[in-house]
Amino acid sequence: MNTNENNRQHSDANKQYIIVVIALTFIFPLAGFLIEALTGPVAFTFDLFAKWLIFSAVGLRLFSAGIRQTTKPEFTAKEIFHIDSRDSFPIVRELGFANICFGLLGILALFKPAWRDASAFASGLYYGLATLQHFIKKPVGVNEKFAMWTDMIIFIILVIYLIQTF
Repeated sequence: MNTNENNRQHSDANKQYIIVVIALTFIFPLAGFLIEALTGPVAFTFDLFAKWLIFSAVGLRLFSAGIRQTTKPEFTAKEIFHIDSRDSFPIVRELGFANICFGLLGILALFKPAWRDASAFASGLYYGLATLQHFIKKPVGVNEKFAMWTDMIIFIILVIYLIQTF
């Protein structure tokens, strides 16, 4: 593959990936927050928004990413990290196991409010370190840049939540 083809592939956005990440990171948390605030006895608070962010942007997003990474590691290897070698697949699968664990904690925190701080701390640290790694590596391609920015937004919101709850 020549350099122009390689650069084109790195710049191609995976629209399905971007739509799913937008939905899980922004639309679902906002929808859950608005529905609960408008229909329940709860006020519009940052804690209520964080509840839904932890459920969706942490829980659903990381759990679904983990399932995909364990069953189809080639997507993460090729589309996010631009690694064409099958030798990377076992490492991507292990990343998937971690994402499943973080994701389940975020999902269960919807039903176990006492778990929210632990989920926000562990996944916030994870998102923060992932963001740092993206910055150090200098992301190539739309998918990796998009992952970096959404990871950073989630990290910042979780840090604010943790500061507020301590």
